Amino acid sequence: MTNTEAVAAREPVEAVVRTAAGAVRGRREDGLTVFRGIPFAEPPVGEARFAAPRPVRGWDGIRDAYAFGPPPPQDLGLAGRTGVPGAPEGDDWLTVNVWTPDPDPAAGRPVMVWIYGGAYKLGHSGSPGYDARRIAADGDLVVVTFNYRVGMEGFARIEDAPANRGLLDQLAALEWVRENIAAFGGDPGQVTVFGESAGAGSIAALLAVPRAAGLFRRAIAQSVPGTFFSDELARDITTALAAEAGLRPTVADLSTVEPARLVTVGQTLAAKMLQYVDRWGQAAPTVTPYSPVVDGEVLPTTPWQALAAGSARDVDLVVGHNREEFRLFLAMAGQLGQITDERAASALRLFAPGPDGERSYRAAFPDASPGELYERVQTDWLFAMPSLHLAEAHLRGGGRAHVYELTWPAPGNGGALGACHALDLPLLFGTFHADLGALLFGGTEPSPDALALSARFRASWTAFARTGDPGWPAYDTERRLVQVLDAAPVVAPYPEETTRRLWDGHEFAALPLLG
Repeated sequence: MTNTEAVAAREPVEAVVRTAAGAVRGRREDGLTVFRGIPFAEPPVGEARFAAPRPVRGWDGIRDAYAFGPPPPQDLGLAGRTGVPGAPEGDDWLTVNVWTPDPDPAAGRPVMVWIYGGAYKLGHSGSPGYDARRIAADGDLVVVTFNYRVGMEGFARIEDAPANRGLLDQLAALEWVRENIAAFGGDPGQVTVFGESAGAGSIAALLAVPRAAGLFRRAIAQSVPGTFFSDELARDITTALAAEAGLRPTVADLSTVEPARLVTVGQTLAAKMLQYVDRWGQAAPTVTPYSPVVDGEVLPTTPWQALAAGSARDVDLVVGHNREEFRLFLAMAGQLGQITDERAASALRLFAPGPDGERSYRAAFPDASPGELYERVQTDWLFAMPSLHLAEAHLRGGGRAHVYELTWPAPGNGGALGACHALDLPLLFGTFHADLGALLFGGTEPSPDALALSARFRASWTAFARTGDPGWPAYDTERRLVQVLDAAPVVAPYPEETTRRLWDGHEFAALPLLG
């Protein structure tokens, strides 16, 4: 037996940590101690349904924390499917998971808290693609993941219920981290939140939520979506959702319907949202009836307005996007190479900024095909420009931001996917064969370039969590230097300068109700 094997053999296989609510038992796995499925709030069902999260009741004895908690009800994009295959069932949706090198209260390691994406209608922390072991081990820090309510349970604007319940769940999870993470070896004063897509949109929202002040020191927002609903739009969409079930958009009515049934209601409406384009405008083609709501209470303003006013000037920020974000959605819909000029023109008229947006895009990209224009304007509107503008708003408010763009193409589907949406997930977590990683990498073993870029992601993200410096210069509006993540990463002026100029001066306001 080698010395390493001898040390491993002497390591305890279990560890007990006492939280504010009670003791939990985790297991030693691959050099880390892992705790799964720790409740941070009461199950949001029965009288607690559609309410703000309620503090979890304590327990006696030691609670085994070996398995992920059940996912919240969600829309997996498949008609009629409302559960996650292979996941545990139950209503204890609000749980956290912790990966720690050493659950020693004296360790004081930096903490990274992951917020998953999924169009605000799906996602759960037990997804194999979010296995945080590599991030915790490579960065020698504590990683926390958690569940929050999505879809109608978390984001529908229901009468007599608080808005943004999914965000309130996130706040409750972060408050749990503040109160308990020291017992797991983490430093509650050195917390970094990180998330992708709707997770990044959630982080952008949290930067604007007064109650979130002090809960995290740094933030990493990967592919921030620009979709925030006005209160009027959100209420109108929820009225349409409830009508699909023959109900009013009230707690009293909707509480009579099982959560799984409300998921199918959302699926039904999502399939025909384009019929509402004259009323819901840019929200209609997104096929998700959920987004954070600028309700004036939980979320007083849009993130761009809040950051420009200095709401989070003390929070260091990393924000960026992928070069061909929207291509993933085209590929999944089987529409690559199928876009006509008529469809491109319609998208340009709906999404491009300014009264002459279509003409401006065609002039700026004269050699682009209809498919390229269709993809580009939706990449820009939905992810690229919201992300860049978030950094610029943070600068105006006195904050510091580092910007990146991922340009390395996914190897799956013969390379046709490009640097599409969600490619950063398997690269960051190193989960090349799980969830979307299987599609983006085509089921093949990652190449040396992929492994090197994956390691680069984790090194930059964990360095930022530890020091506030991801390894490249902060963004400014003179040089506009960003980290370009490719097979040979370089620091260069923002590569999408043509697009940036098209969107210069555009305000990402809450999406309105048109009529």
